Amino acid sequence: MSYRYPVNWEEFYRNARALAWRLNVDQKWKGIIAITRGGLVPAAVMARELGIRKIDTVSIISYDDEDRLIDPLVIKSCEVENKGEGWLVVDDLVDTGTTAKVVREMLPSAHIAAIYAKPFGKDLVDTFMTEVSQDTWIVFPWEEEVQ
Repeated sequence: MSYRYPVNWEEFYRNARALAWRLNVDQKWKGIIAITRGGLVPAAVMARELGIRKIDTVSIISYDDEDRLIDPLVIKSCEVENKGEGWLVVDDLVDTGTTAKVVREMLPSAHIAAIYAKPFGKDLVDTFMTEVSQDTWIVFPWEEEVQ
């Protein structure tokens, strides 16, 4: 059984800003790499909070059109120096950790952060803001129709 947890814009924004503040301690980031599509909105908020202007993306498909897990497919990579050292990789959620594993192979020295983390994936990111149960389906505000 899965539980739906709708996140509104205010809650999302508050969590994204808090994660940025957590990552701002004595760190000068070279840039942000957003994992598309889920990491685009958090990366925008965090880039603003951290004063970062250099942003790239990595696109990995790990769910099909019916939201079922599939073998990950990298459809866009990024090219950064030193295996990603000094770069911040941002995603909205780490679920099973499949995407995080692929990113870690591509950028072993990058710092991977997610707003939300589930138990199966939380050890595969360096920093996260909020842990949720594995059976929770988070519905982000950009996934809902405007009311």
